[in-house]
Amino acid sequence: MALLAALPLSTCLAAVFLGGILLGSLVNWAIYRLACNPREISPWGPTPTDAPPRCWRDRIPVLGWLGLRRERKIHGDIFWVRPLMIELMLGLGLAALYWWENVELGLILPQINAFPFPFQIANAPGIVPAWVTHQGFIAHAVLIVLMTSASFIDIDEKIIPDEITVPGTLLGLALATILPLSLLPHIALRSLPPAVGVPVTIPEVALPQGALFFAEPVTLTCPNLWPSQLEGAPNWKSLVIGQACWWFWCFAIAPRIWRGRHGPARALQLIARRVGRELTRVPLGFIAWSGSLAIAAIWWWGEAAWVSLLTSLIGLAVSGGLIWIVRIVGTVALGREAMGFGDVTLMMMVGTFLGWQAGVLIFFISPFAGLIVGLVQAVTRRDDVIPYGPFLCLGSLLVMIMWPTVWNMGMQDLFHVGWLVPVVLAVCFVSLFGLLGIWQQIKTRIF
Repeated sequence: MALLAALPLSTCLAAVFLGGILLGSLVNWAIYRLACNPREISPWGPTPTDAPPRCWRDRIPVLGWLGLRRERKIHGDIFWVRPLMIELMLGLGLAALYWWENVELGLILPQINAFPFPFQIANAPGIVPAWVTHQGFIAHAVLIVLMTSASFIDIDEKIIPDEITVPGTLLGLALATILPLSLLPHIALRSLPPAVGVPVTIPEVALPQGALFFAEPVTLTCPNLWPSQLEGAPNWKSLVIGQACWWFWCFAIAPRIWRGRHGPARALQLIARRVGRELTRVPLGFIAWSGSLAIAAIWWWGEAAWVSLLTSLIGLAVSGGLIWIVRIVGTVALGREAMGFGDVTLMMMVGTFLGWQAGVLIFFISPFAGLIVGLVQAVTRRDDVIPYGPFLCLGSLLVMIMWPTVWNMGMQDLFHVGWLVPVVLAVCFVSLFGLLGIWQQIKTRIF
């Protein structure tokens, strides 16, 4: 990271572009090999038995797909266009993201200028250390790669495999712990230093005595200061919260089936037995218990790593929990499964990277695109099963890139009054249940 920041800008952009197209090759491999029905399309996978032999040139990102056009009779006339565009757009997209976050300070400078200064603060070297913005870029690039893989698998098969979301969630938690400032940024004027953060240098602005601007991550309690009750050892409350979030995720990814023929009590008993057995087996048992020990170790260590890890764990629980509730409400209202569980685990993964505040915003933003597609499919009487994962990923991307805009449009005030958030969400869930019930009646009578 320090080496990348020290390179000339043109070299950095070229390196990020090349890294992006290489990651695009990894994404294409994941799309075709981690799907429920693996396909022999990626040049890094097995060669189809009825295809000509592949050579090393076929594995060159972007250009290799031009040579693989010879397999059109096997995979379809334009099969090569999408993977080529994925690799090219990831290269260009990550280079543009690097420019936005590290050169233009696109996630930091608009927040600074949201303060009532008599003039606009211009971009200048040294406003924040380069390593701060590079931490965020690394995490966001990883998240984009994971979301791209999940989105195209969901489009192809209407399912999001655990092979994407489980490693992605673990990676999100690890990055939050190792790179605490990789979470979304928040600019605050404080008289006391935050639990995690670095001073922002604005020499032309006169500040009140003892006050400084800080660039800090959007922590669990942001925009408020981190409370002492949530610090690391010996505060047991914070450890209990972190462990609860972790085991909530372990329960979510455990294999289980709802068997409600003999009542909910019996169904819950069967689920508890099944999950209990899975927690004693590999791989879930190893992931669950080793992860729990790692969380306890970070809690004991404390400091910035614990602040960021607990924030990431809460982001996991809240972001995934919201979609899980929507899934339950939709299933009850419509009388059938309303959303795949892969959408739940996808948002759990996203929450580890972006935090719970962003997760709430994604929850409100994503349905708009899905609603438009759903209405079109209803009118044309096409398949009404909509892969919702791409819309969640699109909403996540918009919130991530436009973070200063959405964060400064009154969202800070909403999250500052913490009790108001669950009230608003509860009203939304009740309204959702009613609207889905009405829509089901309309659909039954008209279609």
